[in-house]
Amino acid sequence: MDSSVPPPPRAEPRPRRRDRHGRGMRGPVAPPQVPLSASRAETFQDLVRDSVDRLERRWPQLADVEFMVMDVPGREEDSVPLGRSVPAGKQQPARILVYRRPVEIRTKSRDERALLVHEVVVEQVAELLGLSPESVDPRYGQD
Repeated sequence: MDSSVPPPPRAEPRPRRRDRHGRGMRGPVAPPQVPLSASRAETFQDLVRDSVDRLERRWPQLADVEFMVMDVPGREEDSVPLGRSVPAGKQQPARILVYRRPVEIRTKSRDERALLVHEVVVEQVAELLGLSPESVDPRYGQD
C-alpha cells in the first residue's frame, strides 16, 4: 500500500545561512579595534596627533594652536609643500596644516612617515613661534 503523507507545510521559511554558491556569509576581515581596519587617513592623523602631544609637553602654548590634516595643498602653491602654518587672525586661532598625500608619497614605511610628519610639525611650529626647529625639539634632524 502506498500511503505517502506529505510533510506538514512550514509557516516560515528558514533563514538562509549560506549564499547560493555555498561559500558562507561574508563578514568583516578584521574587527574594528584592530589597526588593520583604520584607514590611511586615520593612521596619518594619529601620527600628527602623536607628534603634537610630544611637543605640547614642552610647549604648553601649543594648546591654543589648531592642528589640521589636509589631503593636498591648494592650487595657489607654486611648489608642493608638506605643511603650512597660518598665524592667528581676529576670530581664528593659529593653525598648522600638514598635507597627507605629499608626505605619503615621499615615504616608504610607517617609521619614515612618522619621522617626516614629526619634522614637518616641528618646522611649522618653529615658524609659527619664530624659533629655530632645533630649539623647538632638540632631537630635530637627528633621527
